[in-house]
Amino acid sequence: MPPLISRSISRQLLVAGIAVLGLLVAYEVSTSDSQESVSDELGDPSASIGGTRLEFLATAYCKGSTTAAGTGVTSGVAAADPALLPLGTVVSLTTANGRHEGIYTVLDTGPAVQGRIIDLYMWSCDEALQFGRQQIGVTILRLGWDPAVSTPSLIDAEFARREAERRATSPRSAPLAPSLGPETPPDSDVDESAASTQD
Repeated sequence: MPPLISRSISRQLLVAGIAVLGLLVAYEVSTSDSQESVSDELGDPSASIGGTRLEFLATAYCKGSTTAAGTGVTSGVAAADPALLPLGTVVSLTTANGRHEGIYTVLDTGPAVQGRIIDLYMWSCDEALQFGRQQIGVTILRLGWDPAVSTPSLIDAEFARREAERRATSPRSAPLAPSLGPETPPDSDVDESAASTQD
């Protein structure tokens, strides 16, 4: 005699629905737990929101040619723990000496970059060794690739600061007078040579 559950289609659908519901509940619980562990690691439940400023331990690397995101390594690239700062995250760094401050994009990962550590790419291995390990401030401008997590006010403020610095350091030039077109002297050789070539 076949099992009782296989006789009725409605019983089969009920069992399948319960199984799917159980899987969804298990998935939601595991996702919630992983988000809580990330928040616990960062020390602030709102730490995943753009604009959050955190303290990180910074190191530097100079080896490799391709990042985990598939791009070439270059200045402005950083490696981080993808559980805390996923690929595509844009951060602003503040260092004690101000030398390596600026905007970095997390495009790389690594086995030594776990927890609250950020690894900055430097072209010179000597410079990377001199950088060593230091505490830095990290302001999250965008978390991951999602532009909805960006904080426009921070990006606007950074742009305004850079623009003000550029204006302050560029030499001041005299205002240009409006021009009505190219000027030629009244007795120009250009007209005579043009006339002689036409003859």
